[in-house]
Amino acid sequence: MGRRIAVFGTGYLGATHAACMAELGHDVLGVDVDEGKLAKLSAGELPFFEPGLSDVLRRSIDSGRLRFTTSYQEAADFADIHFVAVGTPQKLGELAADLRYVDAVIETLAPLLRSPAVIFGKSTVPAGTAARLGARVRELSPAADGIDLAWNPEFLREGFAVTDTLHPDRIVLGVDGGRSTQAEAAARDVYASLLDEQIPFIVTDLATAELVKTSANAFLATKISFINAIAEVCEATGADVSVLADAIGHDARIGRRFLNAGIGFGGGCLPKDIRAFIAMAGELGAGQAFGLLREVDSINMRRRNKMVELAREAAGGSFIGARVAVLGAAFKPDSDDVRDSPALNIAGQIQLQGAAVCVYDPEAMQNARQLFPTLQYAHDVSSACAGADVLMILTEWKQFVELDPVATGDLVRGRKVIDGRNCLNPTNWRRAGWNYRGIGRP
Repeated sequence: MGRRIAVFGTGYLGATHAACMAELGHDVLGVDVDEGKLAKLSAGELPFFEPGLSDVLRRSIDSGRLRFTTSYQEAADFADIHFVAVGTPQKLGELAADLRYVDAVIETLAPLLRSPAVIFGKSTVPAGTAARLGARVRELSPAADGIDLAWNPEFLREGFAVTDTLHPDRIVLGVDGGRSTQAEAAARDVYASLLDEQIPFIVTDLATAELVKTSANAFLATKISFINAIAEVCEATGADVSVLADAIGHDARIGRRFLNAGIGFGGGCLPKDIRAFIAMAGELGAGQAFGLLREVDSINMRRRNKMVELAREAAGGSFIGARVAVLGAAFKPDSDDVRDSPALNIAGQIQLQGAAVCVYDPEAMQNARQLFPTLQYAHDVSSACAGADVLMILTEWKQFVELDPVATGDLVRGRKVIDGRNCLNPTNWRRAGWNYRGIGRP
């Protein structure tokens, strides 16, 4: 028997969670203040690109199990399970996370809750937030102690969000140990079909659940920055970082995934989460974590400058009068997300230094234009490459990986390619007369 669920925030996380909860058989109400976004979602249209999600969204709407509203009152009357899935962006000019949207949901919803209910936080927040919000909810709600607040962090990978919600590799739930087990019972009910698949269900205290997501992201970021630091050593010694990563990746303790040298990480999660972790470690006086993560962030940002230098070198020492084709604007393939995208950041820096830069991406063009309106944008690969002196592959979309070096060579003015993701076959490109440059490769 499905539950009645409200999901607050219908951005990437909220829209995915709402549609997938309806797919699991629950009755779901998506709540947002943005009427334009809700109109689009109600019509079965996603305001972002995510493979497979539009099908789930349309099925959920057609079945009547998913609808959307701007009314908190309607949500409070309708549901006894509430998921908070709003954004926690980096504060302007600071490292810390901005919690104003999470706070606003609690301040608006809590006074409307008149009978027992459970609130699950999904947003990524610093440790200590859940305990504070739990106390605040019980202070504001007429149901007072009848309200449980728990934390249920998300582990979505962009491009795999539907699978990661419907078949996650684990479910983590942080509960307030001194209180009732209402939250755990509700979570087991909501995720019953997932638990039937024997998916690990880890119940922790609130602070541990809050730290799981940031720790996972900090580890992935560290792994990426580690192999990029090794790539710098490879460049100095003539070693090949891709072969090296294969060799150390066979060690089960290390693993091959996320061990790819290149232009570094970006997106809406890793950079902001690692910086929020740095800010929190600093405030708590956890100096070692603070120092390590700050270096991880700085190695990552250094990769972007390195790519600009490689492009300048390929252009003959100066960007003035040079044409540079950039393939890729999204921070990763199968996504239209350009938040903190290294590809766009590199393209912007090269343009600022005097080059004519033309960008193409299969999905992220509209978002890229909004963020970097001064760059030139092409409607396909051929027009991006036309007359280019330097070609840069900065997002490893399948269609870029499979480019024909011979045909591409006929489009450009200079056959110089910089493979920012080490995703091309160097032998094939060199054979076709290209000067090929990878990252940490001879």
